[in-house]
Amino acid sequence: MTGITSTDLKSLNKIYAGKVRDLYAIDDQRMLMIATDRLSAFDVILDDPIPGKGQILTAISNFWFDKLKDVVPNHLTGDKPEDVVSAEDLPQVEGRAVVAKRLKPVPIEAVVRGYLAGSGWKEYQRSGTVCGIELPAGLKEASRLPEPIFTPSTKAAVGDHDENIDFARCCEIVGAELAEKVRDTAILLYKTAAEFAATRGIIICDTKFEFGLDENGTLTLMDEALTPDSSRFWPADSYAEGGNPPSFDKQFVRDWLEASGWDKQLPAPVVPLDVREKTAAKYREALERLAG
Repeated sequence: MTGITSTDLKSLNKIYAGKVRDLYAIDDQRMLMIATDRLSAFDVILDDPIPGKGQILTAISNFWFDKLKDVVPNHLTGDKPEDVVSAEDLPQVEGRAVVAKRLKPVPIEAVVRGYLAGSGWKEYQRSGTVCGIELPAGLKEASRLPEPIFTPSTKAAVGDHDENIDFARCCEIVGAELAEKVRDTAILLYKTAAEFAATRGIIICDTKFEFGLDENGTLTLMDEALTPDSSRFWPADSYAEGGNPPSFDKQFVRDWLEASGWDKQLPAPVVPLDVREKTAAKYREALERLAG
């Protein structure tokens, strides 16, 4: 069982390798973004890939970029990846790459939560808040929040941990006007997507968006959108408050890692083949449910 853990195109220069995506320069306006099969959990890149994951992520993101294009512009140029690389590089890009606009990244992760889970649930148990936002008393794990909340985090370098921040700190980092625009856009994207996903039997618990600014200062959705890597998807038919619902995403691997006793520092444990195969099946099911 193999997968693409890194890329090495001969026809373009690599400019960045992220947790999952490799970026290559095309020209001053465009770059090629390739989704590998790498899996990042707790901000650590695991040694063991999830085969086919890059193609599934790309298909899901492209589906959402199209569906949400009237809410906010996105980074896709419409050019075909196959047209910007040589024939020998085609196997590394087929189905897993997009041609994207070069943007000035907004240096925060725009996280929106509609339900109480993960680090938000842990904070709520301690203080009744999530990222400094007061929530009603008496909520349980996986409770639906009265309204979706914007809970930004810092955008960490590869190998570092993203850090939850409050809205005031977000304003300090990017400026109040842009922070408000990012917050309002992210919440609208989440609500629009969650409404659609509900018709396909999926609850979007929470999600993370990344934005950039184009040459005119227009806020633009970039990187990926509403994938199992950037979101927590729950099957509606088995959802219940008071526990951690099963999910269509990398939470499956995260749960296995948590149970393994790993301290979340390098090196990561070897993830068994059956866990990786089940994870790949979860990703595929999310794509099939959403896109039909």
